[in-house]
Amino acid sequence: MKEYFTDLHIHIGRTYKGKAVKITASNQLTFSNIIEESSERKGMDMIGIIDMHSPQVLEEVEQRMAEGVVLELQDGGLRYKNTTIIMGCEVECRFEDLGCTAHFLTYFPTLTTMKEFSRWLATKVKNVHLSTQRLYASMDELQKKVQDCEGVIIPAHIFTPFKSVYGNCSHSMKELLDTNLIPAVELGLSSDTNMADCISELFDKTYVTNSDAHSLAKIGREYQKIRMSDCNFSEWKKALWRIDGRTVTANYGLNPKLGKYHLTRCASCSELVREMEGERCPYCGHTGLIKGVFNRLQEIADRPSPVHPDYRPPYIHQVPLEFIPKLGPKKMKELLHHFQTEMNVIHHVQEDKLVQVVGESLAKMIIKNRNGKMQILEGGGGHYGKVVH
Repeated sequence: MKEYFTDLHIHIGRTYKGKAVKITASNQLTFSNIIEESSERKGMDMIGIIDMHSPQVLEEVEQRMAEGVVLELQDGGLRYKNTTIIMGCEVECRFEDLGCTAHFLTYFPTLTTMKEFSRWLATKVKNVHLSTQRLYASMDELQKKVQDCEGVIIPAHIFTPFKSVYGNCSHSMKELLDTNLIPAVELGLSSDTNMADCISELFDKTYVTNSDAHSLAKIGREYQKIRMSDCNFSEWKKALWRIDGRTVTANYGLNPKLGKYHLTRCASCSELVREMEGERCPYCGHTGLIKGVFNRLQEIADRPSPVHPDYRPPYIHQVPLEFIPKLGPKKMKELLHHFQTEMNVIHHVQEDKLVQVVGESLAKMIIKNRNGKMQILEGGGGHYGKVVH
C-alpha cells in the first residue's frame, strides 16, 4: 500500500461558460483550473471538488472526458494526469425543531451517480446551479439518497460558529442524523484532533482536514495523508471506514490559533475573549459576541481532556507556504521551478537544497513549519491569526 496526499473540499467559483457557482469563490476556480493547479503546482494525489452537481460543471467534465484529458476510473473517481478527482456536493440542511442549519459534504463514485444526485437535488433546492444550497428535504432523505448512490456523507467544518453540527446546532451529532452512516467528520480550520477528542461521540469517527478552498491559492491549505492500495473512490471510502488497513495516517492543518473562528471576538470593541462569563463582552459589555470554536468546545465537551483512540493519527500543525513571512511570489516561483510542487517543498526537500534556492533564513522557516513549530498569534471572530515566526 502507498500513502497519498488528499484535499477533499475545493469549491468551484465559475463554470467554463462563466456562470456563477460559488458566489463567494474566485472566478478562477473552474473545474479545469482546479485540476491543473492541484496536479501541477500543489502536488495533490487526490482532490475532492465540491459543487460538481452544477449542470454546467458536469458538462465541462464530459467535454474533458471526450477530449481524453480526464478519465473515469473503474473503481470510482476521475483521473487527470497523476491526480484523482472525487466528485462531491455541499448541501445546507435545516433542522426546524432546533432552529439551525448545518453544512454537509456528499461524495459520489461515478459520473452517473453524481448526475443522478444532481437530478434529485434539482427537485429539492431553489437553484441547482449554485453551491451549498438550502435543501428542502429531511436529513433522513439526504442520507438515504447518498446511500442509494453508493456515496459518502461527511458533516462539514463541524465546529465553526455558523452552519455546523456542533458550532450552532447541537451538543450531540446524534440529535441530527444517523451517525452509523457517518464514517468521518471534517474538523475545519479552527480546530484539531486534541480539541475534537474531548467529545466522546467522535471516538469512532475518522477525522479529515480539508482546505475549503475559495481560491486556487488556498488548495492544500489543509489536507491529510491516506494509506490505500490505489488512489480511487473505492479505496478512499474504505480508508474513511478504516477497512483492511486503509486509513488516514496523518492530518495536516493550520494551528487552530490561526483559524478565523478560534476565539470569541466582540463585534463592538473587536477584543478577543478567551474566558467567557455570561453572554456579554468582559471589556465593553456588548452582547454581540461571535463565539469561537475554543469557547464553544468548553461548553459542549464531555471530557476534561482529549482521549485518543489507538487508530487516531498525528495532527501536524503547519501553515501554507504563502503564510510564511517573507516568502513572496518571487521566492515561491523559484521553489516550484526547482522542486515542482508545494507538497515536495513542505514535506520532502532537504534543508540544504532549500538553502541553495531561498537562503538559510527562509529554509529554516520551511523546516520549522514542517515540524509544526511556528509561533502563532490567535485569531477569532472572522479574522485569521498571524504567523510570528
